[in-house]
Formats: sequence, structure tokens, C-alpha cells
Amino acid sequence: MDHMEAPVLEALARYHRRGALPFTPPGHKQGRGADPEVVKVLGDEVFRTDLLAFGGLDDRLGSGRVLERAEALMADAVRAGHTFFSTCGSSLSVKAAMLAVAGPHETLLVGRDAHKSVVSGLIISGVRPAWVEPEWDGARHIAHPPSAASFERTFDACPEARGALVTSPTPYGSCADLAGIAEVCHRRGRPLIVDEAWGAHLPFCSELPSWAMDAGADVCVTSIHKMGSGLEQGSVFHLQGDLIDPAVLRARADLLGTTSPSVLLYAGMDGWRRQMALGGEELLGAALRRAHAVREEIEAIGGLHVDGRADYVGPGRATDFDPLPVVIDLTGLGVSGYRAADWLRDHHDVNAHLADHRRISAQLTHADDSSTTGALLTALRDLAGHADELRPAPEVAVPAPGELRMAQSCLPRDAYFGSVADVPLARAAGRVAAEMITPYPPGIPAVLPGEVLKQPVLDYLRTGVKAGMNLPDAADPGLDTIRVLVEGTGAD
Repeated sequence: MDHMEAPVLEALARYHRRGALPFTPPGHKQGRGADPEVVKVLGDEVFRTDLLAFGGLDDRLGSGRVLERAEALMADAVRAGHTFFSTCGSSLSVKAAMLAVAGPHETLLVGRDAHKSVVSGLIISGVRPAWVEPEWDGARHIAHPPSAASFERTFDACPEARGALVTSPTPYGSCADLAGIAEVCHRRGRPLIVDEAWGAHLPFCSELPSWAMDAGADVCVTSIHKMGSGLEQGSVFHLQGDLIDPAVLRARADLLGTTSPSVLLYAGMDGWRRQMALGGEELLGAALRRAHAVREEIEAIGGLHVDGRADYVGPGRATDFDPLPVVIDLTGLGVSGYRAADWLRDHHDVNAHLADHRRISAQLTHADDSSTTGALLTALRDLAGHADELRPAPEVAVPAPGELRMAQSCLPRDAYFGSVADVPLARAAGRVAAEMITPYPPGIPAVLPGEVLKQPVLDYLRTGVKAGMNLPDAADPGLDTIRVLVEGTGAD
């Protein structure tokens, strides 16, 4: 295939050259009806690019095969069998993958460090999760992906499971033993889904960890907007092998997706593939060299430690490591990640990606250069110089690994749609949660619907909120109350 081609972008250019006249949605008609004040902020080209995918970019029957050709080029670029574009983010893509593997009341092995979008998929579908425990680092209070041995044990306990789902890389950059987990699945004739939302860049540079398709996964979901050059909500999912019918996967995505996809997002994904296919090795290689240099400079700042391979990779931890998420441990500085992130934004207009009770993360990509990393380093040095203003770090009662896990008393779907009541947090221990409660980012739920609430987890969330933790999906974000199943409804 010719990776100089970009079918979506080329079709857009043809559309504009023809001066096509739409009597179709969107109603702004190429920006002619857009509010001038909106155009001042967004620009003309956003509206000129916003047109129907079929009956606009392509004809009503899709006979130009614009999207089909763009997806085929993406599949070729990353060595996948089939590729599907989504304009609803990886939150939709991962649900489509789950529904292609398991149906209502069927079992799916899922790493308990999964993103909230996976849990939403369980709620929507009625799939029964068999949770696979992550590798917990109790000293650093961080989870790494579950091991292949953990998936083996869970399959032995749940031989009826239809497949497995693992998240790799994590938002912190730690990577699973995907080849080992794929072997565990395939020995049983079961497919492996990889939520690789943070790994869209991995296929394009030999210095990076192996990506899901090369490691033998059956379905892989990637967010082009996270580590790539796509626009927010641009997601791609890839398929290989014969354990999942591509028609079924496409149908599940169609079941959940929009009938009005954004051509703007398609164009971003198409252009990103061309950019990476032609120059990804060089661009990402340069990004890695920059990341290594930045890591060394941050490590030299008093009180800061940059989590690296030695911290994340080894027995009982991760199998590999992506250095582009630069995770900075602030324990030596004596300040919390929440306060540090707020201070950096308020004083330097620097936005950290992740913030927790002891860390912040600065995500680097191929788009960074000396101007951006220089500003980051200046801000971090200034933060270290003003640390005394941010002390003491508020205490967050982080549970020991054994205290984090709670029993799943019923399906997430049954709890979520059951008879519920809001009870004071002080009286919630022992009750069955009826909602997700998710520190965000990174968006990994601490509480799932159907779990029997334990006091250490409630204490963690209560003290976390007090320290600055954000819980956007809780019915009561301040966590004075928590939503539980009504006792005696059959699920508690």
C-alpha cells in the first residue's frame, strides 16, 4: 500500500475544490450559518471540514470507499488484519470489543485495574466479570497490569469464560506480558482484548515496548488522541486472527456508535497514520531521547524522583515500560500531587496529566520540543523552591493491597439498575455499592456497582476528597453520601 495516500484528507480537498453545495446536515452549511463569535475562536476550517461522511465526503452509498481505504491503510501500517475507526473514543471501542467476545451473563476475565469505560461496558451488557488482580506495589502504592500467571489461575477457576481483557500500557507507562497472556488465552481457544488506549504510538518505533497485535492479541483498542496526533475522541480498534468475526465486531460498534461520525476526527486519524507510517521511527526515537534527557534533569531537582524502569519492571511488577509518561514522585518534597498540580497550573500555566496523593505525571509525545520541556523544567524547579508553601501534604489513608479488593456480590448491571438509596458514608461499610466511584484521572474505579463496601476503601476516598481527589462520577462528588442497594432486594 502507498502510505503517502490519505483518503479522507484527499476526499476533503476534492470536496472543497468542487465547491459542493450541501442541502444536508450539519445545519451551519460549511460555516455560512455559524455564529461569527464562534468562528473567531474555532476558525473557518473547523466548519469547512465538518460535513457528512456519506452524502458529503463520499456519496450516499460510500462507493468511493474513502473510509474503507483509510482503515485498510491503518491496518497495513500497524500489521493488523482489520482496522475500524471510531469517533466516539476508546470508551466506545472497548465496549464494542467486549460485546464481540461475551454476551449477557457470560463471563469475561478482566484486570481489576480496568478503566471505567470497561466497567460501563459490563453495566450495559450484563457480562459477568471474573476479576484478575493487578500486580500491586505496596511500597509505591501503584498497580501494574496482572501477570499471565494470574490470568491462568482465573481461567482455571472460571473455565466458562469467553475471553480476557487487559489494560496495557497503564496511564503510568507500565506494560503487561501480552505475549504470555495471549498464550494463556489461545491455549483455551479464547480471544484476548487489549485496552491499549495509551499505546497508539507503540507500533511505530522499534525502541518502544511491543504492541498488542505483535504480541498476539486478538483485538486492540487505541486512542489516537492520547499519544498520537489525532483529535479528542479519535479511536481505532484493530483485529487479527479467527477467534472473532470481523462482521460481529463491526456490528457491535455500530450498535453503540453514532450515525453522525465526525469527518474532522476521521481526517485526524488518517493523517496520523500517514505521519507515523512515513516518519514514526524518527519522530518517536527523537521523543524518547528527549524524554530520557528530561527525566535526568527532573531527577536532579531536589525532592523529586522520576519513576523509571527499575521502579516498575521486575518480578511482581510490570514486564516492560514506556518512558514517555514522565511520572514524578513527590514524596521527597513532602507535598501531595493534588496540590502540586494545582500550583503548577496557577503559577506557570503548566497542566500535569495525572495527580494523586504522591505523584504527578507529565506526558511527553513526539510533539514536544525544547520550548515545552524547558517550560516544564522551569516550573518544576520553581515548585521545589516553593514546596514549603504546600506542606504538609494532606494525609490520604491509602489501603494496603489486601484491603483494596472488595467482594463482588452481584453483577455490576444488577446493582446499578437495582433499588438504590443514598446513605451517609459513615454507615456504608458492609452495604453493596450501586454506583461507580472513580478517582479521575486516570479513571480506574475504586468502587464498582455490586461490590461490598469496606471501611479502608471508604476511608481512602474520604481522605482523598479532602486532599483534592476528583470523583466526577459519584452521585455525591463530596462523598458525604454513597449510593447503595436497598437491603433485601436480593443482591446484597
